[in-house]
Amino acid sequence: MSPFEVEMKFRGADHAALARLLAELGGQAGEAVEQEDIYLSHPSRDFRETDEALRLRRDGAENRVTYKGPKLAGPTKTREELELTYEAGADSLARMERLFVNLGFRPVATVRKTRIGYRLSFEGRPMQVGLDTVDGLGVFAEVEAIAHGPADLPEAQQYVLELAGRLGLGADQVEVRSYLRLLMERLDRGGAPA
Repeated sequence: MSPFEVEMKFRGADHAALARLLAELGGQAGEAVEQEDIYLSHPSRDFRETDEALRLRRDGAENRVTYKGPKLAGPTKTREELELTYEAGADSLARMERLFVNLGFRPVATVRKTRIGYRLSFEGRPMQVGLDTVDGLGVFAEVEAIAHGPADLPEAQQYVLELAGRLGLGADQVEVRSYLRLLMERLDRGGAPA
């Protein structure tokens, strides 16, 4: 059974205030990490129509390929997520991108951000919070839990909602669009690439 990513994204997040609240809740901060996400289009189906995503991520020196399935109904952004790591380094990332291009995939856009990740146990459930500064888009916070199958989805969604509330992240800050969609909309309006 593949895990499901259950998350909510909030725009305009006050990172300093969130860092204080996360520390009070026992959150452990990681180092600030630069991430580069290269999103790919499929050669025979439109991921915008199927609501899927395929990306190559450089996370510091580490590399991963991630498939995200269509979003499921509910109060959070919930979808199947399959992620595989591969050899670290910029050369490996470039070779993996070339492999996908040779198979007919095409790069759509690259999203660059700096993330400070927090891990915590919230009421006994492992949770993650990412404080993101996204090139050309601004500051965000992501609250995430992993559901280990369909039966675990309602509980994981409830924990995401509850933790977001404890962090003071309000409904008026919820951003349902992905960083890719936000970047593409910005580019469609004639904004400079991020």
